[in-house]
Amino acid sequence: MIATNKLVGVMAEKGISGKMMAKRIGITPKTFYAKMKKGIFGLDEIEVIIDALKIEDPRPIFFAKKVT
Repeated sequence: MIATNKLVGVMAEKGISGKMMAKRIGITPKTFYAKMKKGIFGLDEIEVIIDALKIEDPRPIFFAKKVT
C-alpha cells in the first residue's frame, strides 16, 4: 500500500502534477488518479516515480502499512 498523501506532498514539492507523472509513467491521468486512489502501482511504475521525483528513501512512501 502506498502512502498517497506523502507521494502527493513530494510531487507538490517537486512541482510535478498528476498529469505530468502519468505521462512519465506512460498511463492516462485517469488511470494514474485511479491508482492513487487505490494506493497500488506496479513495480515498473514505482521505479519511474522514484526516478522522476529523485526520492532517496522510497520506503516511507511505497512500503506503507494500511491502517484500519
